Amino acid sequence: MAAASSDRSYDVARRAPADLRWALAGRNRDKLTAVRDSVIAAHPAAPVPELVIADTGDAAALAALAAATRVLTTTVGPYVLHGDLVVAACAAAGTDYLDLTGEPEFVDRSYVAHHATAVASGARLVHACGFDSIPHDLGVQFAVQQLPEGVPLKLRGYLRAGGRFSGGTFASAMTGFSRVRQNVSAARARRRAEPSVTDGRQVHVEEPGTPHRALDAWAVPLPTIDPQIIGRSARALARYGPDFTYGHYAVVKRLPIAVGGVAGVLGLVAAAQVGPLRRALLARVPQGEGPSERQMDAGWFSLRIVGEGGGQRTVCEVSGGDPGYRETSRILADATLCLALDDLPVTAGQVTTAQAMGPALRARLQASGILFALVD
Repeated sequence: MAAASSDRSYDVARRAPADLRWALAGRNRDKLTAVRDSVIAAHPAAPVPELVIADTGDAAALAALAAATRVLTTTVGPYVLHGDLVVAACAAAGTDYLDLTGEPEFVDRSYVAHHATAVASGARLVHACGFDSIPHDLGVQFAVQQLPEGVPLKLRGYLRAGGRFSGGTFASAMTGFSRVRQNVSAARARRRAEPSVTDGRQVHVEEPGTPHRALDAWAVPLPTIDPQIIGRSARALARYGPDFTYGHYAVVKRLPIAVGGVAGVLGLVAAAQVGPLRRALLARVPQGEGPSERQMDAGWFSLRIVGEGGGQRTVCEVSGGDPGYRETSRILADATLCLALDDLPVTAGQVTTAQAMGPALRARLQASGILFALVD
C-alpha cells in the first residue's frame, strides 16, 4: 500500500495491522525521511513505511509506483492540476486509488478519461475520501437503510460545523471557482459518456434554493461535491429506491449569518475570476499552512439527515471532531485500509465510497470514533 507523504500517515500507522507493508511516496527524499522518522517516533510498534521517490508529473515513476502496490492514496492537490497522471497509472495497473478531492471537474474528467480502463483492469477509483464526501455519502446510505425498500425516498442533509480549513483546501476551492467554463464542459462530457440508469429508477439532486427553516435553524444551499457523489451512489445501488431525491444544506441559527455566508461564497467565486485578486487571496492562506492544535481541538461537525419514504420518517446523525484535518485524516486512513484489507463487494471503475465500501467502512469509522446514530 502506498500513500502520498503527509501527516495523515500517522493515522495509517495508528490503525495498520502489524504485517502491513506500506510506503510513503513523494518527490523529496529528505522530507519523506522526516515524515517516516516522526511516524516511527509516534508509533514505534507500527510497521515501518518504505520510501518511494515519485512526482505527480512523472508518468514513468507513477506507473512503477502503481504497479508495485495494491492501493495508492494521494493527497496532492489541486487535483485538476496534479492528479490526472496518478489516476491514469492506477487505472492502467489495476491498482485501487483514493484521493481527497472536492473538485467536480477533476472527478468528471477522470471518469471520461479512465473509467473504462479501470473497469477492464479491475481498479477501483474512489474520489472524495475525506470530509468531502464520506460522512455525507455513508450517512445517506445509513439513512436509506432505515427506510422501506422499493418506494420513493426523499432525503435532505443539514450540516453544522466548526473549524478552520487548510491552505490546500482553500487553493483547491479557488481553483475550482476560477474554472467555471471548464467545470461545465467536464460535466457535459461526462453526461455524454456515462450511461443513464437503465432499470427505470430516477435520481434527483435538488437545485440550490433560497434559505428556509429546518431543524429550528436557517438552512442555506451548500455548494460542495457531496450531492453529486450521493447521486452517483443512488444511481449505482437499487436499495435507494425507484425515485430518489437529495438536497444538501448548511444550517445556522440566524438569518443574517445565512445570508452573509451565501454572499461570502459568491464573493469568492467572483474574486476567483480575476487573476491578480485570486493570487492575492491565495497568498493570504498559503498551501502547507493549517489550523493550530488548539483550533483543531475546538473543531467539530454534525450532519443531520432527514429521510422520508413509504409513510415513514427517519432522522440520522453523523458527527465527529475537527472536519478539516483530524477527521479527514482519520477518514482517509480508514478508507485506505478498508479498500486494502476488507471483504468488499466486487466493483471496478470509478465508484463511490457507498458503492465500493459501504457498511464495512462505516464500521471502521465508528470504531475510530465517528458517530452514526439514529436520532428519531
